[in-house]
Amino acid sequence: MNNTNLQDSTSNIDFAFDKQHIWHPYTSMSNAAKVTGVHSANGCELTLSDGQVVIDGTSSWWACIHGYNRPEIIDAMQHQLATLSHVMFGGITHAPAVNLCKRLVDMTSPKLTKVFLADSGSIAVEVAMKMAMQYWQGKNKPQKQQLLTVKRGYHGDTFAAMSVCDPDNGMHTMFGDAVTEQLFAPAPQSDFNQALVSGDTDELEAILMANHHKIAAIIIEPIMQAAGGMHFYSAEYLVALRALCDKYQVLLILDEIATGFGRIGKLFAYEYANIEADILCLGKALTGGYISLAATICSDEVATGISDSPAGVFMHGPTFMGNPLACAAADASLRIMQSGDWQQQVAQIEAQMKRELAEAIDFEHVKNVRVLGSVGVIEMDSAINTGVLQQAFIELGVWIRPFGNVIYITPPYTINAAQLTKLTTAMKTIAADITQEQSSADTFSNG
Repeated sequence: MNNTNLQDSTSNIDFAFDKQHIWHPYTSMSNAAKVTGVHSANGCELTLSDGQVVIDGTSSWWACIHGYNRPEIIDAMQHQLATLSHVMFGGITHAPAVNLCKRLVDMTSPKLTKVFLADSGSIAVEVAMKMAMQYWQGKNKPQKQQLLTVKRGYHGDTFAAMSVCDPDNGMHTMFGDAVTEQLFAPAPQSDFNQALVSGDTDELEAILMANHHKIAAIIIEPIMQAAGGMHFYSAEYLVALRALCDKYQVLLILDEIATGFGRIGKLFAYEYANIEADILCLGKALTGGYISLAATICSDEVATGISDSPAGVFMHGPTFMGNPLACAAADASLRIMQSGDWQQQVAQIEAQMKRELAEAIDFEHVKNVRVLGSVGVIEMDSAINTGVLQQAFIELGVWIRPFGNVIYITPPYTINAAQLTKLTTAMKTIAADITQEQSSADTFSNG
């Protein structure tokens, strides 16, 4: 290797090399999208490679809930790195994993007692789906192998997870018969804090009635369908769903990868409905956003069924399962959750966003404005261009990455009022600009 071509990773970024050789999420290599260089991060701010400082409105895809460079997490990781950075989990255990799993069992609902540690959110979902299928094998019902879910959902990009994502706007059509065919009910129509709309679960129950003999589980994002447009739905829908699972003998998998650890105002979204899952998926904010880790937690009943299956063991075991460094980071993050004031922080963020975003509903091309916990959303009436708007937001001193027709923020819980105002002001500025430009140009349109 020619060392003269190496760049100082802490200061200079070879953007030409990046454009030619590095694939970023959901981008083309023949028509590479513009990327923004980041040099460092601290608190709620990102320092870009050109020296500009922007406020992070996304918590690095909803994960960095405590802000960047949090001493408690950094110290825990540095200590663990010097002690035991990784060891195989097969036949071995260690304190970081045990300590983390103790906290998870303590924090989640009483029914959830068995923890499987995985690499990422998508894998946590894959694990949950395999758990459900093996459970029914242990119950002498091996024909129960299919999943039922609702439209507008998102559960990850790997093949099994992809199969339970929205069938219309997801990736299904690109991969044809390679994707397992699952069952889909309409997305919930009952709005958050509203009673269950009459008939909202009728089609779902009809699918259950006709197919429960082959359905292993229902999987759903509780309360908030995140990538499906940041849509909030009624807790009563979840109550009805739990009852239907019991009635037709299917397991309930709750995907809390996006909603878990306080993001929408409760520690876990299922608490709004006061229900329990049979299997729970966690990720993203589990480590405070510092390193990848996920968890799938199931009940004693599910674990016993899996152990009684023909295999006699659960058939999954990632190389980096239970990574000590990631477990140490997660344990430190959960200590912050348990001893800190996240509830007050999230409540203050929610109240401020409700006040400051409210006026946007009067903009001509704004379809809806909604806030729940630390999620603030301006929904436009047509699709918007993520790449164009990203750059526009940077010019306003913030990092916000919209998608579809949604401009949203999910800031770190540690954000201060002035920083949050800068985010909400930028959202309104861009939404107003879209309104002004809509009739005269395609600047902000994907069309």
